[in-house]
Order: sequence, then structure tokens, then C-alpha cells
Amino acid sequence: MYSFFKRFFDIVFSLLAIIVLSPILIAVFIAITLTRSGSAIFSQERAGKNAKPFTLYKFRTMKADVDPFGASPKSQVDPRLTTIGKLLREHSLDELPQLFNIVKGEMSIVGPRPLYVAQIAEWNQTQKRRLLVKPGLTGLAQISGRGEITIEAKLALDVKYVETAGFLTDVKIVRATIGCVFGRTSIYEKRYSEARETRGDSTD
Repeated sequence: MYSFFKRFFDIVFSLLAIIVLSPILIAVFIAITLTRSGSAIFSQERAGKNAKPFTLYKFRTMKADVDPFGASPKSQVDPRLTTIGKLLREHSLDELPQLFNIVKGEMSIVGPRPLYVAQIAEWNQTQKRRLLVKPGLTGLAQISGRGEITIEAKLALDVKYVETAGFLTDVKIVRATIGCVFGRTSIYEKRYSEARETRGDSTD
């Protein structure tokens, strides 16, 4: 029953979000295209439910000539980020194209964030339990520290979600995510953010 309502909620929520946010989606697409920094939509293979690969969509935030499998930016002053990319990441707008992944049934609103297929070989059997559910747009790890916690802690939280998943849990995570997005919390690793604030670096 939970699986049915979860999928129903995913379809309704994502379709409504696409319709309501369409002006923003179009504006961001045009803005990135005008910067000529590469395709506005960045696509990459990620691990889905039961480790099945799928193509994840994001708005491009980094320059076109950087390694697509490199480490994620740890601060706003990462030279790989474009000017508009910094803005998109700060407001989590770069993830919006994943609403289409949700409509296609490859992702869910709530679940472990989709990681690289190659990373699966690095996980132990407990950590691999995160693959028992569809990856999500947001999850327990994203409201529990996001960029401020280690990958091991994120994997542990992903497994905890799998073991405690339920409708009320999903609602709580969605509500907490809204607060994190508007508060722009834990976007980058804390130690890098603090170093930037101490130096007074510009984001331009």
C-alpha cells in the first residue's frame, strides 16, 4: 500500500511542480544556454533501484571542460563552477530537472541520493541496502547535514531510511527539505565555507 501511495504522490507532486515551476525551468535553461558554457542540461549515469543504471538530469553548474566524474564542488569559490552555477547550487535549482526522472519512474521525491554506479564496489553489504529503494530528490542525509557530513555518515543515513521508510517519514523529510532549501543550509562542506568567510572571498 505504501509503495502505491508513494508512486502516486511522486507522479502528482512532480507533475504539479513541473507545471508551477515551468517559468523558472525555462528561464534557467535559457540563462545557461546564453552563457555558452555547454549544454544547459547535464546528464550522467547513476545507480538506481537494485543498482539499475539510469540517466540523471541536472542543470549544468560547472564549466563544460571539467571532469564529469570529478569531486563535487566543496565551496562557492571552486573555479569549476560557472557564475550562474553558484546561484543554482545555493538555491538547489540545479536539481529541478530530476522531476522528469521522477515522472519516468527512475527516482522518487524521497530516497537516497543517486550515486555513481562505480561507487557500489566500494560499499559493504549493509551500505548496499540503500539500493533496495529508488533514489530520491531529497533524503534523510540531505536534511541531516548534507555537505557537512562524511560519505560514510550519508550512507548510514540512507540505510536508516530504507529500514524506516513510511509515508509519515517521507512527509517529515519533505517538510525539513523545504526549510533547508530556503535556509540554504549545508550546501558546501562547512570547513571550506568557514575558510571563505574568514578570508572574505568574493563569490564572483
